[in-house]
Amino acid sequence: MRLLKPILRKLLLGPRQVRIVDDQRSWRGLDLYVAALHMARAIERTTSREHIGFMLPTSGLCPVALLATWMLGRTSVPLNYLLSEEERAYIIDDAELDAVVTVTPMVEFAGGLPESVKQIRMDEMSFGGLPPLRRAKQRSDDDMAVLLYTSGTSGRPKGVMLTGDNLSSNVEQCLEFIGVERIPVIMGVLPQFHSFGLTALTLLPLAAGSKAVYTARFVPARILKLLQKHRPTVMIAIPSMYNALLSAKSATADHFSSLQIAASGGEPLPAAVFDGFRERFGLVLNEGYGLTETSPVSNLCRPDEHKRHSVGPCLPRVEEKIVDPDGNRLSSGAEGEVCIKGPNVMSGYFKLPDETAAVFDDEGFFRTGDMGKVDEDGHLFITGRIKEMLIIGGDNVFPREIEEVLNQHATVHASAVIGVVDESRGETAMAFVELEEGAQFDERALRAHCRERLAQFKVPREIRVIETLPRNPTGKIMRRELSAATASLA
Repeated sequence: MRLLKPILRKLLLGPRQVRIVDDQRSWRGLDLYVAALHMARAIERTTSREHIGFMLPTSGLCPVALLATWMLGRTSVPLNYLLSEEERAYIIDDAELDAVVTVTPMVEFAGGLPESVKQIRMDEMSFGGLPPLRRAKQRSDDDMAVLLYTSGTSGRPKGVMLTGDNLSSNVEQCLEFIGVERIPVIMGVLPQFHSFGLTALTLLPLAAGSKAVYTARFVPARILKLLQKHRPTVMIAIPSMYNALLSAKSATADHFSSLQIAASGGEPLPAAVFDGFRERFGLVLNEGYGLTETSPVSNLCRPDEHKRHSVGPCLPRVEEKIVDPDGNRLSSGAEGEVCIKGPNVMSGYFKLPDETAAVFDDEGFFRTGDMGKVDEDGHLFITGRIKEMLIIGGDNVFPREIEEVLNQHATVHASAVIGVVDESRGETAMAFVELEEGAQFDERALRAHCRERLAQFKVPREIRVIETLPRNPTGKIMRRELSAATASLA
C-alpha cells in the first residue's frame, strides 16, 4: 500500500514533532509509530481474521489502529458508535468480524458489542517501551484497505470496498488540487468512521506531515478556543457545524483569521450559512462534494474560484459526466445524473456483485444517484437526489430548492422537505422546520415567504415544526425517517 510507507517514514523523520493533539493528549511522530507497533502485536495475538473492526472516538487512537492494521496487511472496518446495537451487529456479521479495537467509554456509550466479538481495549494497553520492530506486510494497492459501511439512508448499509490505491489517490488528488505539499495545522471534529473524517481529517494530515487537532465532541465554545490556540490553516467540518459556529455570539472574525481553507462537505451548504460566514467573519466557505464510494472527495471549490451554489470543479484525474435516464451524455448546463470515474472510485460493494454492477455503466463510470449540472467552466452544481425527487403535476421538484428558501427565513434554523401523496397532482411538498432559539412558529408567514420566491406548485402544502430533525452521524438530514413517520400517521 503506497500510502503506508510514506506515512511511517514521515513519523520517523520527525519523531519529536507533535503530529496530533486530541482531547486526552499530544502524539509525537514516535508516539504514533510505537503505539502502532504495540497495537499490531495485540491484534496479531487476538485474531487471525482479515478484517479488523475499530470503534473509537475522534482522536489519535484511530490513526494508531489504522496503521497497525495495515502493518499486518489486513483491512480496517470502522464502526459507527451512534448506530443501534442491532444495526451495528448486522455490520459486524456482514463484515465477518470477530475482533474490535475500542476503548471502554466507547463500548459503554454504544451500548455494548456482541458477546462473540473479542475486544481489544486501547485504554487498557500500555504503549511504553519499544516492541519488536517489524516490516509492514507487502500488499497490492488493489487490495482492500478499508471496508466502510454507508449510512443506510435507503435500506441496509452496504460495505464500500476502498483499496489502498483509492485512498492514496484521493489524498494525492486533494493535496495537488489545493496546491500544497504540506498543511501546517488542520483541524476538525468529524467522526473517523465516516469517509470524510477518515480521508480528509486522518489520512491527509498523516501523509502531508501536518499537525492535526481533534476533538471528539462538537461544542462551539471549545472549537473557538481551539481555533485561537492552534491557529489552523485548514478546517474541515459539515454545514450544520458551521451554522452552529455562525450562531455563537462569542465568535469573531479573529477566531477564523488563520484559515486559508474552510472546507464544507457531507451535506449541502445552505446559502444563509455561506453568506453569514462571509459577511460576519470575512471567510469564504469552500464547499466540496463526494461520496463514500469516491473515497470521498471528487469536487472542491478553491477560495479564489468560488461560484455561488457550486461544489467546484473535479479533482485531478477525476472524470465527470451528466447523463439522462437512458445514460446519454448531456451538454453543459443540462441537468441529469452525476457520474464519476477515477482512481478514487471504489472497487465495489462487499459481497454484493449485482448491486456493484448496477452502479457502474459500460464506460466504467460510477452512477452517484445525485442530480446535477456542469457549467462551461467545469463547475459542478448538485441539485438533489434522484430518489428524493418529487414529481408534482408532472414537474420535477427537488427538496433542496424548497429547503433553501425556507432556511432564508429568520425564524428557521434548518428544514427538510418530503413528498406526500396527493390525489390531484400525484405528489405535493410537505416541510418540517427546526426553529431558531426563541422563535415562534407561524405557518402562514412561512408559506407566504415561499410563495414570494417559488413557483406556486413548489410551495409546501403543509409546514410542521419539529424540535430536532433526524440526522445521520455526519449531520445529513434523513428525509426517509420523516417520510416513514408521516406514512405511519396517515
